[in-house]
Amino acid sequence: MAERPRYHLFETAAGFVALGWNDRGIAALRLPDASAHDAERALLRRLPNAERSEPPLPVQTVVDAIVRYFVGERIDFSAIPVDMGAQEPFFERVYTLVRGLGWGETTTYGAVARTLGAGLEFARDVGQAMASNPVPLIVPCHRVTGAGGKIGGFSAPGGSMSKARMLELEGVAVDVPAPKKMASKSKAQTAFDF
Repeated sequence: MAERPRYHLFETAAGFVALGWNDRGIAALRLPDASAHDAERALLRRLPNAERSEPPLPVQTVVDAIVRYFVGERIDFSAIPVDMGAQEPFFERVYTLVRGLGWGETTTYGAVARTLGAGLEFARDVGQAMASNPVPLIVPCHRVTGAGGKIGGFSAPGGSMSKARMLELEGVAVDVPAPKKMASKSKAQTAFDF
């Protein structure tokens, strides 16, 4: 019988992170959010039966690495065991390829599709895989951008601005369009203010 998934909440320079794991590896990661409550709620949508717990040493090592990443330390997450759950075969291939992207290395949705032997029409499917990524940062979906120098979408709190800040941490210059004027800032817009 599989162990019940567990999770841990912690703070980084960019906000509150929720990290979930099971006996096979890291199973969920909520990138920095404005509050611990929001991070926890998002993680529990992915792992609804997870129990809050102090992390065992291997998971604490991942927590420490994430904290160091968000202060700009060059971190390689590629050897961390993950349990991505059941995935479509194409998504599995996308995640494996993207996991090989190193610090500051970017590619485009279309380039990922082409590398996997699919046509450019699969770029949208690559984008859907990135949006569904259960362990962002460990599978570095922020390193996959749109064609023509566009940042592309990002489903983490703060959207494409958070993606841009993560890339900037890694030394990648990005051009992000100015946000549209709004009457007030939402929590999602204030996430990743570092």
